[in-house]
Amino acid sequence: MLEYAGSQRAGLREREAPRLLAVVRSLDWVLLASVAALVVVGLWGVAGVTKFAVPNDPTYYLNRQILYAVVGAVVLVVAALIDPDLYRRYWRWIFGGTAGLIAFVFLLGHAANGSTRWISLGFFTFQPSEFGKLLFVLALAGMLAERQRLIGEWGTTMKVVLFAALPVLLVFIQPDLGTALVYIAALAAMLFVAGAPWRHLATLASVAVLLVAGVLWIGPAAGVTFLKGYQQQRLTCFTHPTTCPVAAGYNLDQSEAAIGSGQFHGRGPNGATQVRFGFLPASDTDFVFAGYAEQRGFIGAAILLGLYLLVLWRGLRVVTVARDLFSAVVAGGIVVALLFQIFVNVGMTMGIAPITGIPLPFVSVGGSSMISNLAAMGVLLAIHARGRASRRRR
Repeated sequence: MLEYAGSQRAGLREREAPRLLAVVRSLDWVLLASVAALVVVGLWGVAGVTKFAVPNDPTYYLNRQILYAVVGAVVLVVAALIDPDLYRRYWRWIFGGTAGLIAFVFLLGHAANGSTRWISLGFFTFQPSEFGKLLFVLALAGMLAERQRLIGEWGTTMKVVLFAALPVLLVFIQPDLGTALVYIAALAAMLFVAGAPWRHLATLASVAVLLVAGVLWIGPAAGVTFLKGYQQQRLTCFTHPTTCPVAAGYNLDQSEAAIGSGQFHGRGPNGATQVRFGFLPASDTDFVFAGYAEQRGFIGAAILLGLYLLVLWRGLRVVTVARDLFSAVVAGGIVVALLFQIFVNVGMTMGIAPITGIPLPFVSVGGSSMISNLAAMGVLLAIHARGRASRRRR
């Protein structure tokens, strides 16, 4: 199990919330500033890639994204002020609400691009599985913390995995393979931080490999398909690019062309032909990094990736100052989920990861992703503040 601030105080049951001033003084201001800088850079990117998306209104998507960022900032502040122990106490309700909200999509959700992931409220269309990334982590961390004395037993590991399987399966059949993989990555990180034995993790990894083999090769060979046609095509193009049809490889070809044409300084919004003339598909969502790299070049991409690295580093540091097991597990799950999303999204634009529908955190256009990621950062700040404040009081 990873060492964190509370790991040597297993018998401590201090749950009294520190005063507001102590919490504010104990915030990780470097993390907060890094997240704020990421949001600003993301808005800068959105301003460029959506400049010509709506005729006669170059700031249409930018204004919406600014609104989402403001709402997300409010959520971040609220999350930072809430004692994380509240989530631990009500983890069952959080889990039930998460699974129910994701399942609700199948009743009232609307489809787009072959997937049913969104629920429309009239003034706002949100994606429950995006908010579920954080809620999933909070719920399973509560379950692990409740069973921390039994974490070395197979029964505990299997119960956690079986509980996690429900939301993962619901997201997978939407279908949304990318988000389901984010959930699985977060689960693996939480088991590791909680101290699950290596033999458990190795066995689960072996089972995961067998499941992947069954979905990609064994099942189709037996006439049973688990993936949609476009999902199979994406994976085929990634594993066997030489046999990929021209139409199926179009998105990746245009993405690589956009990134390469950005060169060192970038071409700017007016000179970025891949984005401006619509050659690059989904340039404001799935392939926003490619559009951003074309317009801002190597310098802009380096700034963005450097900020991601800073946020991930500060996030991992939160794990070490967490006051108890629950907080450490939550921090680990959030950071690894964020890392997985960044790697897959950026990687798929360059051909080093299969194409999925995972948005780029803080950059891709969309309210659900922006608000949920800022909420997750607020939880990280709350964990850090409570851990530092508890240490000071002692």
